[in-house]
Amino acid sequence: MKNYKLLTIALFFISITSFAQDGLVKERFKEKKEQIKALKVAFITSELDLTPDEAAKFWPLFNAFEDKQQEIRKQKMKAFMDRSDNGVDKLTEKEATALLTQMENTEEELYQLKKKFVSSLKGVLPAKKILKLKKAEEEFSKKLLQQYRDKKIGR
Repeated sequence: MKNYKLLTIALFFISITSFAQDGLVKERFKEKKEQIKALKVAFITSELDLTPDEAAKFWPLFNAFEDKQQEIRKQKMKAFMDRSDNGVDKLTEKEATALLTQMENTEEELYQLKKKFVSSLKGVLPAKKILKLKKAEEEFSKKLLQQYRDKKIGR
């Protein structure tokens, strides 16, 4: 009986510890994500050399675009994961075709979102700065990926 109580208490503490660790991992991921977002904002601000008036109009548009883009990508991944949980090889041809069509529709939705974003930017920024934005986003992604690779290799 005593061993049973000890075992129960031990399992209780182990489960609490694992939940706490899971929460810590999620919290650290969220912190890293926010840190990357702040670095991206600083990088884009520096690269575009926005005036205060441009910045006041640009950032709300940019943040809304980023949020919507992330939402669409998250839905795309969820749909893919939900349908291919057992592996792509186990999908029927009909299911695979439906999933492919859904993925194509998502890509089209992302493309339309980008077109709308660029169109809305035309009323806020000169064309050169819009082009600089595209370049700055690509540069930031490259630098972020390189830092990740350097960190992985350094381990």
